[in-house]
Amino acid sequence: MHPNPPLPGSRARFPARYLTRYLTWPVPRLFLLLAGLAAALCAPLPLSAAEEGRAASLARGPIEIAERHMIVAAERDAAEAGREMLRAGGSAVDAAIATQLVLTMVEPQSSGIGGGAYIMVSEDGALSAYDGRETAPASAVPSMYLDANGSPRDFGEVRFGGLSVGVPGMIAVMAKAHSAHGRLPWADLFQPAIRLAENGFAVPPRLADALARAQERFASLPDMRAHYYHEDGSPYEAGELLRSTELAATYRALAATGEDAFYSGELAREIAAAVTEAPVNPTPMTLADLENYEAIEREPLCRTYRGYKACSVPPSTSGGVTVLEILGLLERFPSALAGNRAASSVHLISEASRLAYADRARWLGDPAFVDNPVEGLLDPEYLDARARGIDLTKSMGIAEAGTPPMRHAFLDYAPMPEQPSYGTSHLAAVDDRGMVVSMTMTVQAAFGAGIMAGGFLLNNEMTDFAFEPQIDGRVVANAAAPGKRPLSSMSPFILFDPQGEFFAAMGSPGGAQIIAYTMQSIVSLIDGKLSMQEAADTPRHVNQNGVTVLEEGTVLESYARELTEMGHEIRIEAFESGLNGIRRVAGGYEGGADPRRSGVALGD
Repeated sequence: MHPNPPLPGSRARFPARYLTRYLTWPVPRLFLLLAGLAAALCAPLPLSAAEEGRAASLARGPIEIAERHMIVAAERDAAEAGREMLRAGGSAVDAAIATQLVLTMVEPQSSGIGGGAYIMVSEDGALSAYDGRETAPASAVPSMYLDANGSPRDFGEVRFGGLSVGVPGMIAVMAKAHSAHGRLPWADLFQPAIRLAENGFAVPPRLADALARAQERFASLPDMRAHYYHEDGSPYEAGELLRSTELAATYRALAATGEDAFYSGELAREIAAAVTEAPVNPTPMTLADLENYEAIEREPLCRTYRGYKACSVPPSTSGGVTVLEILGLLERFPSALAGNRAASSVHLISEASRLAYADRARWLGDPAFVDNPVEGLLDPEYLDARARGIDLTKSMGIAEAGTPPMRHAFLDYAPMPEQPSYGTSHLAAVDDRGMVVSMTMTVQAAFGAGIMAGGFLLNNEMTDFAFEPQIDGRVVANAAAPGKRPLSSMSPFILFDPQGEFFAAMGSPGGAQIIAYTMQSIVSLIDGKLSMQEAADTPRHVNQNGVTVLEEGTVLESYARELTEMGHEIRIEAFESGLNGIRRVAGGYEGGADPRRSGVALGD
């Protein structure tokens, strides 16, 4: 066991322009601010929050420091596959691919090769960002989720079947990343998954629980019944052996032929037929839709936060932009206020989140179709102006989207209504040579569209498009269109310390809440000086420009009255975050796996 000191941080910055502004406040309000800052700077962290994090960590065993390499993923079988690649001299990208291929089996409710992913890679000082988001088939139209009266259909009516399936991007994006960063042969990466598919794997508790809860919903989906339920209709239970010879055959074809086996030929025809002839909501998908799919390498999106460089993927995901906007707003306030995990911190983060989520909902979409004002949203003067709307003593309520500086013509986009999305996973990996991968992957809602091809589930990512293509006569930026990528919230991040060295990699599942979970983990690491595991354990709170939601059963519940008095509408509920990450420490790397799921950190 090695010592685990935090890496050096940077001093909190509180620009003079903000102090000048606050000094113009009325005396009672200024007194409240100064008192709050004094409490934030002097008071110890809430013991109950710290104790909860430590208890969760201790329950998982002591934090071991990996000296050479590490993989953190949502299920042990998948993480073991990744570590097998690392032990064989493979790159972090090799490990990530092998891990995802196994996650397709052991966590099909969250991700799989029938879905998509975003991948961040740091290698030898260079950063790469890969967009493997699904695309809409040629049959997609902006009004596809409206009923006969022109009203948005209920999410439950369209989540299953062909209407919700986008062209999968997972295999293409993994192949693209492997071509640039792989060290082991492509075929080798499939071997752990092939073994498990042929010999069987013990059904994990989370999968068994998800199958039991969804038993009635899957009555009309023969693929689900045939693959995950017994002849009497009962679901596979935790620990039972589950095999998939069909998926093994698919993996053997992909190992031998590469991505062409997925996007053309027999498997592509099977995917297109599964969508076109789906038992629920059948919708045309053609071979051309699959053959035309392309994963995209994009310019990484980076900004500094209190001296640390934080990098993620730009649109078609909104995650990186929105996390960076929230951090940019928080940086205009003292570090201790953001990171103290008291009610004052929850308030500040919630108010910054309202502003950024409002901007996200109005301005962001697939850059091939939408002129995303990314630079404008992160412009220092724009952030200054937005931050002036944050009152440290009371909530602003529902925030309006701002008007960021635009590089091109101003487009009057309308706000985007949110849809639920829980079928996502995250992994992080570091190899012997210091390559780092942060990868978030998804099938959208749990079990995707509930239809299968080649032994794997197909996504329902199309429901990430806005159901209303126009609101009050204004175009919604995230309206559906042929070939378009639906807006995502996935936020794979890699951070570098003030000396430019790798500091941490992290991300989370959680639908639009991904943004909040990932941002809070960055704040926990930098402002709160927590370990990676403590950042994963920390109680969650989310505000998506509406209700402030506090995690049930945590110290945050005790803040409800104080926040209500500040004007917050409060709701208490359980969260299903799955924050996984790796942090560089003295002597190597430490991992953090969210105790709300069943992830593990494995290293040597």
